[in-house]
Amino acid sequence: MSCPIGKKVRTVMAVITLSLPAPLFAGGVTVYQEDGAFVKIGGRIQMQYHKNDPDDGADSDTVFLRRLRPFIEGSLHKDWKGKFQFDLGKANNENEISIKDAYMEYTGFDGIKIKIGNASFPFSRELLSSSKKQQLVERTFVGNHNYGTPSRNLGIHVSGHNTDKKITWGAAISQAAIDPSSSKLDFDSPVNAKDDFNEGWIFGGRVDFHPFGRLKFSQGDFKGDMKATIGLAAFTWSNDGDFEDKTAGSNDISDVTGFELSGAFRANGFSVDTQYNRFSADTSDVIRTSGLYENGSTDLESRAVEGGYMVMPGKLELVLGYQLQDADNYAEEWARTSVGINWFIHQHDIKLQTSYRLNDNMKGVKGNDENELFVQAQYVF
Repeated sequence: MSCPIGKKVRTVMAVITLSLPAPLFAGGVTVYQEDGAFVKIGGRIQMQYHKNDPDDGADSDTVFLRRLRPFIEGSLHKDWKGKFQFDLGKANNENEISIKDAYMEYTGFDGIKIKIGNASFPFSRELLSSSKKQQLVERTFVGNHNYGTPSRNLGIHVSGHNTDKKITWGAAISQAAIDPSSSKLDFDSPVNAKDDFNEGWIFGGRVDFHPFGRLKFSQGDFKGDMKATIGLAAFTWSNDGDFEDKTAGSNDISDVTGFELSGAFRANGFSVDTQYNRFSADTSDVIRTSGLYENGSTDLESRAVEGGYMVMPGKLELVLGYQLQDADNYAEEWARTSVGINWFIHQHDIKLQTSYRLNDNMKGVKGNDENELFVQAQYVF
């Protein structure tokens, strides 16, 4: 079904792109710049092939646009800018228009940025690393918003650093929505939430220590310099009651708390990222036992480690990853082992990726095994 708003947005983007000559800048193309004011456009295109090979059942495969994500960013006034970004790609087997970034930002304080609007919540190093800068085609459990990690949310987001940038931090208070599903703990922004999602307030923050200088939220090592980081983060979310059904048998989520411990290391073309997440969630139904939940609650734990090595510096990278997830109602831990290879034509701007993933005990069901192949072409401008 066509969307009139989506058609108008795509038309505007096309007109701007075709009508304005522009030099290329990192993270977008500046189409206008004068006296501190500017307009920048950019985006990412990720075309993906995905094949499923379950132990029991028929194989299946599909080709689709994983992400088609344009953005516009601009400023008219000193220390202020605005950005909006939307996605026309396919996620969770659904094609839909979703709002990503949509915020105003103030940078008038030294070492501090304040965003008001829809922006990334300061939790999970892997999620805060852009989808265009991931080593595996798809994120692991620790960076997946389907399993406890908040994504973008609507509120006030503050981030900063000390003088030498060896300590960075972030904090936020915002509205967040959760899908009341038994099989996942799926956070989303209220601007994209469906009618049955539970809404509530989320408070949280993080701090990261970089002993050899700041290591940004990204994966892979192109520079070869030694960098390292360790991060801690936490949040709490509570249902505000607007969409909570407290009757027996309700699927609604009443509260969630989360904790993250993460670290990363880079040197000489070698990179490793590791992370541990723990979430405690309660439902309105204290006898609910299905999916993740046992007797109305769950402790959901996930762990992941990813390593990569540039066998051809800046051009060809071999990748290995391992991840585990466990929940109170799982019969067995869900384990994933991944191997991959990345060919960088122009670093992350133009690259081809292949990942092969082995799933053991999918969704905590013993013996439910499946292998998956991902192939993705990425273009970023």
